[in-house]
Amino acid sequence: MRFPCSRTTALAIALALAFRPARLLGSMAMDRSGDFEADAGWRLRPLILAIVGALAALVVQQLLDVGGPVRYPAIDPENWRIALATAVGTGAASFGFALERQRAPWAVLFGLVVGAVAGLVFYWNGGGWGLWHDWHSASLFLSIAIAVPLFQTARNEAAWRFPYADVHGNAWTNVVLWCACWLFTGVVFALAWLLSSLFDLIGLHFLRDLLQHNWFNALLVGASFGASLGLLRERDGVLRLLQRVVTAVLAVLAPVLGLGLLVFLVALPFTGLNALWEATKSTTPILLSCVIGALILANAVIGNGEQEELRNPVLRVGAMVLALATLPLAVIAAIATGLRIDQYGLTPDRLWAVVFVALATAYGVAYLVALVRGRMHWGAWVRPSNLRLAFVVAGVGLVLATPLLSFNALSTADQVARLESGKTSPEKFDWAALAFDFGDPGKAALKRLEGSKNAVIAARAKGVSSKTNRWDVAAIDRTQTDADLLVKRLRVLPVAVPVPLALRTQLTDWQGCGTDREDRCMLLYTPGASEAVSLSQRCIDNLARNPREKGVRGVPVISDARPGCGAARYQRTGNTWERLDENAQAPLTPAERAALKAGDAAGKVEIRAVPARRVFVGGVPVGDPFE
Repeated sequence: MRFPCSRTTALAIALALAFRPARLLGSMAMDRSGDFEADAGWRLRPLILAIVGALAALVVQQLLDVGGPVRYPAIDPENWRIALATAVGTGAASFGFALERQRAPWAVLFGLVVGAVAGLVFYWNGGGWGLWHDWHSASLFLSIAIAVPLFQTARNEAAWRFPYADVHGNAWTNVVLWCACWLFTGVVFALAWLLSSLFDLIGLHFLRDLLQHNWFNALLVGASFGASLGLLRERDGVLRLLQRVVTAVLAVLAPVLGLGLLVFLVALPFTGLNALWEATKSTTPILLSCVIGALILANAVIGNGEQEELRNPVLRVGAMVLALATLPLAVIAAIATGLRIDQYGLTPDRLWAVVFVALATAYGVAYLVALVRGRMHWGAWVRPSNLRLAFVVAGVGLVLATPLLSFNALSTADQVARLESGKTSPEKFDWAALAFDFGDPGKAALKRLEGSKNAVIAARAKGVSSKTNRWDVAAIDRTQTDADLLVKRLRVLPVAVPVPLALRTQLTDWQGCGTDREDRCMLLYTPGASEAVSLSQRCIDNLARNPREKGVRGVPVISDARPGCGAARYQRTGNTWERLDENAQAPLTPAERAALKAGDAAGKVEIRAVPARRVFVGGVPVGDPFE
């Protein structure tokens, strides 16, 4: 049998066999078996990590499965449950990434320490599902993510030594591993559901039934993630190659982002900083995101060391531009944050922004110094700075993850001081943030404001305290605003007098005067009265309009009066006003419509006993009798 291959191909195969026969034959044997040999020799690692991952995921599921945050209202587990689940999850993950046959007990101790610290921090911060998506948690997990490659390097060195190439390589490898393991876990679930559907075709429903249980899904997630972590760790050569591919792809983007940032900074003196504040309220997050992107892409170009630094001049210049742009972007972000704080005071998010801006500025200064000292060889100067800053960021993140420095307390004190001094009016004050964003200090301050000597502040504080979520507080603010604007379009009869806020709040309902700023409204009210009657001007206009009236170009005018158009009656009980009913209106005769128009113009409105009470406008009854 003859094979369809060229002479060149045959010669290449012969040369390969001549010079590396054992390796090539081994690869061919590997292809026949359908598997490939691991770079490392510890075949038990995938099994160990699969078991640890499955058990850890099952423990976390059992601790937290009390209803879950997807239910409404969400059921918060006890504080100790969230803390213990966090300790088990972070400890197991840290152990998995740190485990090697060499000095395996170190990995066990590292996992225990990380889990204990994470659990204690979460317990210290209090309970609730919200702990997992706030800045405290982000700081904690950032510290852990930095600590893992530092530990891996120290373990390999068997000493407190941190060669930059090893630390940087471990950090990138861990990122690739994290993404690859979750991808593998997703494939496992897709395969499980595919098999369950296949088994269903022949009446075997056991796999489908298992997938309906949270405990089984937890086992599957933990085992899949742990097994994939172990398998990939056993193929360290493939993993390193994949890491190099990722960094090489990212490095290609360095000139693109560098050119964009350069254009931005060059154009800024001509556009002015005011353009930044007018365009968006997210100036600081956007600028900090650009700083993070610049740091990632610049480090992708300079690599782990001089031997890995990319030599392409376009990529090198792009990385230098990114390094140069870091400090100006951080300074602009600092200005933006300072302006927001000066205008609106402190909030936890703005204090976190201050921290991030400070760290970004530190990186910007370090990269600028490296460029000045090293010029084209700036990478050799910036790598030690990266390592030192990594320790700083990890330490700062760990401290900020704890309640030692309470941004909630600082923000509460500043915002309440601005409110009580009159710098912020009660109408513009963010009551929802005080009640739901500032934690226990905010709730305590809200309770104290209920006894404020300022009647408006006390009333707003009492109203907010009775609400269970921020949407109800926002509804109070909207109602307050609508009630204030109602004064401009409300005509009070028989004499124009001030209308109590409680009544105006009721009038803004769509069944009363509504919220349309163009829709005028009439109110029958006298000071101290326990009853009031409202009538929308739009209702009167539509009732007075001839049904056959023609509009522009002969098009009939369509009445937009609602079906129940008529007078609405309100009654006071103590300091509270309540709407009693809304009266429908029968069609009017031409004479009644004319009298209605004349009475509206003259302000001739009274209530007659007929024998029941009823609203009359110009002698024409509007709506049904009250009773």
